[in-house]
Amino acid sequence: MGFSKEWDERYVANSHMSIWPWSDLVSYVMRYARPDSPAYRVLELGCGMGANIPFFKHLNVDYHAVDGSPTAVSMLNERYPDLVGNILLADFTKNIPIEGSFDLVVDRAALTHNNSEDIRRTIVMIRNLLKSGGKFIGIDWFSIDHSDYKLGEQAEDRYTKRKIVEGQFADTGRVHFSDKQHLIDLFSGFSVDNLEHKILRREIPQNNHVFASWNLSAVKVD
Repeated sequence: MGFSKEWDERYVANSHMSIWPWSDLVSYVMRYARPDSPAYRVLELGCGMGANIPFFKHLNVDYHAVDGSPTAVSMLNERYPDLVGNILLADFTKNIPIEGSFDLVVDRAALTHNNSEDIRRTIVMIRNLLKSGGKFIGIDWFSIDHSDYKLGEQAEDRYTKRKIVEGQFADTGRVHFSDKQHLIDLFSGFSVDNLEHKILRREIPQNNHVFASWNLSAVKVD
């Protein structure tokens, strides 16, 4: 499996063009993995259109990113010439082509567009890239309590859906949803030190739509 061409198509169509740092990611980094020096190395998986880059540049860290969209990577290299060579085009479920180790790896709803096997394999690679005691922060890993878990059809496993044609996941390829135990199982070799279940129910219009996702912080266990 791996990177879905649907995401590159979304960017070409000027859709899903988030450009502001995600508030939950900012909060988690500052609470659970606050950088302490310019040598602090951060890797972002699935940086998309670079919403979180201004935040990490403000922190003056050594920022790196991997994304599977040629459109996104090309636009970011043009926008941030100082990061050319640090933002790489690759399918991070197969290979993360960056040398050295990292203090922090972050993901905001990028890994969640893969099936369970791809996610598990990527988490193993993440663990190998982290320094001893290094942190992983995942934001908005979709929950099985999300209304859209009922849409589309089951893909390779019961947590992964495909062919969703309506709602926020329309035409975005595979979407992975988790429950608590599944998340804990995925993060073998880590100690999950913080896990929050975020549930937002739409009241107006009153259609009972629920956005549900997990935020987590995990520490590499040696």
